[in-house]
Amino acid sequence: MTPDQLWPDASDPVRRLIRELAESMLARSGDVIDDLTAASLQDPKYRAIADDPVLADADAQMVVSHLKHWLTSNIAEPGRRVSPATGSVMRTYARDVVLRGLTTDDVLGWRSAQRVAWNWWLAACFKTTDNADQLRELIEISGNSLTTFVDDSIAELAEHIRRVREEFAGGSQLQRYATVELLLQGADIAPSRAEAQLGYALTGSHVGAVVWVDSEQDVGLLERCSEQVMRACGAHRRLTVVAGTTALWLWIPAKTTPTVDALAEHLGRRRGVRVALGRTAPGVSGFRRTHMDAAAAQRLLARLESELSIVRYEDVHLVDLLSTDLSSADQFVTDVLGEFKDASPALHQTVLTYVDEGLNRTSTAERLYTHRNTIDRRLARVDELLPKPFARNPIEVTAALTLLRVRAGQ
Repeated sequence: MTPDQLWPDASDPVRRLIRELAESMLARSGDVIDDLTAASLQDPKYRAIADDPVLADADAQMVVSHLKHWLTSNIAEPGRRVSPATGSVMRTYARDVVLRGLTTDDVLGWRSAQRVAWNWWLAACFKTTDNADQLRELIEISGNSLTTFVDDSIAELAEHIRRVREEFAGGSQLQRYATVELLLQGADIAPSRAEAQLGYALTGSHVGAVVWVDSEQDVGLLERCSEQVMRACGAHRRLTVVAGTTALWLWIPAKTTPTVDALAEHLGRRRGVRVALGRTAPGVSGFRRTHMDAAAAQRLLARLESELSIVRYEDVHLVDLLSTDLSSADQFVTDVLGEFKDASPALHQTVLTYVDEGLNRTSTAERLYTHRNTIDRRLARVDELLPKPFARNPIEVTAALTLLRVRAGQ
């Protein structure tokens, strides 16, 4: 044992046990990772991370990266001290934390993840040997290795955050984000002062938007797509706040929210970028409310694991309320739609268009480029498949259909 070692080297038998356990855990890391990522976000203190899909995804990537790094290191050198995984994942995470005005205290749900990982590891230890001396050594050495690794990783993240904060010190993006956070929290800040700091008028009507990408490889699309969102709103200026490496928050002075089709036409075939739009709302309170709408729509897509690229909160606000508990939401869809749940997409689209056209069959036919008699036949078939006729339950049927389509990413 060298002077800088915190614990002695493992004996040869225990080294073999640690290597075997690490190989086994790495092979089934998918199951472990699900538990770890859930644990890292479940503490109420870390809602700032858990409630934002972009930050939650970055946190999950960190958890995965660290688990695999610790396991592979213990395959190579069982029981030794493992250095932190200081790659691009940690640098990106640190940048997101700083841009969002968070501190190390806001993001350390890793302790919960550490406890879950240790429980998995400990259970495996007891299954791998009946030798009491080897078991004691195995638990002591691997416990020291895991605990020290998490401690060192937290310290390394804190150092990354410090360096990023120094890099951004006095930068306009951090100042802009801080002002926006005050407005979103309802703090007592003079509108004139906020307008001067943001370069954006808080009077009039706003449309809030969240624009994000699922991969860092697509970040170059963020600014171009944000410009197209602004144009789709019929505006010539916008407030843009960098909300992380892969996300932008927008506020656009507009009185109406563009339709999904209109925005899709402006965005063209840019795959990989996603947009969530809030409802229009006026003044300082509207500035806050429209952003909350857009953020809720973004969270909805994450919660439902939907692949929709464009979502408007006004189209899914009832679904948002219904889908907090996914198992209950699925049961709601089954109960309300019955056999209609598995009907053709054409029937589903007919009902949604019929509702959107104010229950007018003629305009529904025109919009779907079909004959009025075809609409009549389709709606008659809908009534046959539903547990109750559509006319007796239009709101719930529409909500259930919308939930079904969002989950399917249509």
